[in-house]
Amino acid sequence: MSLTCKDLLSIHDLSTSEVYEILELSRELKQKQQQGIEHHVLKGKTLGMIFQKSSTRTRVSFEVGMWQLGGMALFLSANDLQIGRGEPVRDTARVLSRYVDGVMIRTFSHAEVEELAHYASIPIINGLTDLLHPCQALADIFTVVEHKGNLKGLKMAYIGDGNNMANALLHICAKVGMDITVATPAGYEPDKRMVAQAQADAGQSGSRITITNQPLAAAEGADVLYTDVWASMGQEAEQMARRRVFADFQINSQTLAIANKGAIVLHCLPAHRGEEITNDVIEGPQSVVFDEAENRLHVQKAIMALLMGGRR
Repeated sequence: MSLTCKDLLSIHDLSTSEVYEILELSRELKQKQQQGIEHHVLKGKTLGMIFQKSSTRTRVSFEVGMWQLGGMALFLSANDLQIGRGEPVRDTARVLSRYVDGVMIRTFSHAEVEELAHYASIPIINGLTDLLHPCQALADIFTVVEHKGNLKGLKMAYIGDGNNMANALLHICAKVGMDITVATPAGYEPDKRMVAQAQADAGQSGSRITITNQPLAAAEGADVLYTDVWASMGQEAEQMARRRVFADFQINSQTLAIANKGAIVLHCLPAHRGEEITNDVIEGPQSVVFDEAENRLHVQKAIMALLMGGRR
């Protein structure tokens, strides 16, 4: 099987059945890797990886994942590409379509990724934009499945900045019927258009979406606690001001005490310990952040297999 959409730019573009198709194939590929079973479903294929933002997990997981699928990956820095010197995105899209079998791009502007997908004849995967981080959110929900066994009816509390991560988590929870409460300081709420898209999906799945400025109220009764850095890449100049604004939006022992017993803690990493999350929580028994980080590899392999080669 393969996805009906050519690209993965946003989870909102996927059907609920396609989300579960990705999760199921992620499980199968993870099992095969753990058992040492070869799974070269993309043998002879090449992934171009465009990076306009630095990365640890995205680069390593896509590059290793492509190799494990039997293909190869090319690291394409914006400093090395003509796109970084003013070549139109549409030209880069049409040229790369004749060289490689798919492109993963990690950049600032979501509109740039949409333009790349519009003009490319090959699959485009959103590795992160300032608006959305779909691959991470799919890995997050796969981690929840592994630790909780189900999704529908669970509650996620996202506490922190209403950034690309919050937007993507709204999308994925709405698709699978998982309740989500996003707690941010006033003025830092998620993108209104992304909230509206999630609410539309939630109407079909039964997910309950809440946006609040009360972090402890959000954590009450949560099965999953999630946070991200207070200042994302490109916001470094705001870091000191954001520390003051976000001081109460931290996952700590008090937050854990309010959540459901056995709640798991997620963080997309890198973490600023002592800011959005305390060291005792991220290193504690309820933290599954390193399982979550590993699952980027397995989920992205499933995404590439479905988009670039179909499923065997």
